[in-house]
Amino acid sequence: VQLQAFGGGLVQAGGSLRLSCAASGRTFSNYRMGWFRQAPGAEREFVAAISTSGGRTYYADSAKGRFTISRDNAKNSVYLQMNSLKPEDTAVYYCGAGVVIATTPNGYSYWGQGTLVTVSS
Repeated sequence: VQLQAFGGGLVQAGGSLRLSCAASGRTFSNYRMGWFRQAPGAEREFVAAISTSGGRTYYADSAKGRFTISRDNAKNSVYLQMNSLKPEDTAVYYCGAGVVIATTPNGYSYWGQGTLVTVSS
């Protein structure tokens, strides 16, 4: 499956962004989806994940209460609504597709190219 993430940009602290990830090539609804992020010099870290139906979601502690992951299988897309953004949320955000729900990058077989989110203080 091919993934393309977009929606990143520059936002002030306290602001919001909505990231989107569009999938093509295989049956999107068969895949669990996840969002990860990677800051400069840091490892890729888990942000959120969602089951195939969207009925189950999982969040990193840093994302709980501020971020919401969702998906629209009819549109082959997964989203990450990010509210109350902080400077420490600055990173390249990646979407991944896998056959299991995972909180580590090696649980995902396919990745998008990433979209940069910059939060200014």
